[in-house]
Amino acid sequence: MATLKHIASKNSDYTAIEAYLIYQHDEFSGKVILDEQGRPMLRESYLLDTLECGDFSFATACLLANRKYGKNTQHGDIKSHQYIISFDPRDAADNGLTMEKAQALGLKFCEENFPGHPAIVCTHPDGHNHSGNIHVHIVIGSIRMREVERKPYMQKPRDWREGMKHSSTAQTMRHLRVEVMELCEGAGLYQIDLLNGSKERVSEAEYWARRRGQQKLDLANAALTAAGQQPKQKKFETVKDTLRKQISSVLYRATSFEDFSDRLMQQYGITVKESRGQLSYLPSGRTRFIRAKHLGDKFDKAEVLATLTANAARKPKVQSKTTNLAKLIDIQAKLTEGKGIGYERWAKKFNLKAMSQTLILLQEKDLLNEDDLNQRIAELETKYHDALAVVKDLEGRMKTNKELRYHIAAYTSTKNVAQQLKTAKRPAAFEEQHRAELTAYRAAAAYFKANNLTKLPSPKKLEAEYEQLASEKAKFYEQYKEAKEELLKLKTAKQNVASFFREEEQTQQER
Repeated sequence: MATLKHIASKNSDYTAIEAYLIYQHDEFSGKVILDEQGRPMLRESYLLDTLECGDFSFATACLLANRKYGKNTQHGDIKSHQYIISFDPRDAADNGLTMEKAQALGLKFCEENFPGHPAIVCTHPDGHNHSGNIHVHIVIGSIRMREVERKPYMQKPRDWREGMKHSSTAQTMRHLRVEVMELCEGAGLYQIDLLNGSKERVSEAEYWARRRGQQKLDLANAALTAAGQQPKQKKFETVKDTLRKQISSVLYRATSFEDFSDRLMQQYGITVKESRGQLSYLPSGRTRFIRAKHLGDKFDKAEVLATLTANAARKPKVQSKTTNLAKLIDIQAKLTEGKGIGYERWAKKFNLKAMSQTLILLQEKDLLNEDDLNQRIAELETKYHDALAVVKDLEGRMKTNKELRYHIAAYTSTKNVAQQLKTAKRPAAFEEQHRAELTAYRAAAAYFKANNLTKLPSPKKLEAEYEQLASEKAKFYEQYKEAKEELLKLKTAKQNVASFFREEEQTQQER
């Protein structure tokens, strides 16, 4: 799946980009790697060509264009643009992609989409992550040195006139993504839809934060391992990685935006807000919101609402049981842990709802008296444990039945092969040829001997017995589920009442 990335550069040293393409650089610091004599070390493999540079180097052609048209004189001017086409690592083995073929595709892409710009096209055999993805760097000087034929995707004079600067707008990027998709399709390479966004959007800064964090974590884990200790974390996560995981865990269980917002706050202390049709998220401990577009398309408003709607439509089929009663939140303990005022306001509303549901439940069950409540809890605990014990016993008998049927079937199907072994002229060769069958036969015979089975029961009789056991298990399992559900609700209700009166008592003492 080829991807396209754009990088705009304000560096006026045009030789720096060519040096980066042909010499080895430290992936974290960006510094050139030197050999023992202090000279830059060439990359092990690369292909490089220039376009629209005439008899000059790329750097000289760009400087002459700047001087001729009087542009790129300020520090903040964009001097060059770099587009990187990264091909799928599988393309080399599955589709015959070579560096030479990738370089030819890059040259074609550059000629068709950046005519008139001095350019470097350079292909490398691998990326920073060492996944084996062949990729092409296309670097263009920002100024067009000749007027070119206007094409349908060109909307403004700057797109075709001489002396104008290239601009990488959203419309330009959309056109280039389409071109990459068509390029790969025509070359028979793997490709995905580049127009529908990324489910998890990772910026260049976050990518390198991940790499640096993982490197530090690996070094720390190596030190722990050397000291005989087990590392607790093996994969480094950025703040955005953690936020994505937390939002995702809530998103696929919530059924409304209010439910989604409440769960994020309750479970992770994350505040979600909507502004101008866009969602933003504030993780606990941060002061600035992170916009959804910086996390990925699956976290924006349209995708979130679509997922919540789908969850609501699916809930009656998948989630038939009633929701358990919510426990009251110890607000003071949460504030001590560092929760903010926003969490406190939400928690107070949550506790009022939970206490209201508690009173409704106790009234429906006629258990407002504490002794009656305790007696009912004791009855349910007995029913729960008795039903669970029966279910476990039935599951064990079903497992034994299933194992016996399996070994009987294996024994019956391989018995003939075992008998042939006794009369085989070359037992060793016969054994090797029928190793799987003989292994299954011997395993079945050992199972029968271990369980003192001299006469094998009928498979049909065993199947009928299994069905009877499954029917009994289903009946007792329903009893177990009903007892467990009511027991959990009543225990939570008892805990909520105790928490409520304890909080009231503390409030009165403070007054």
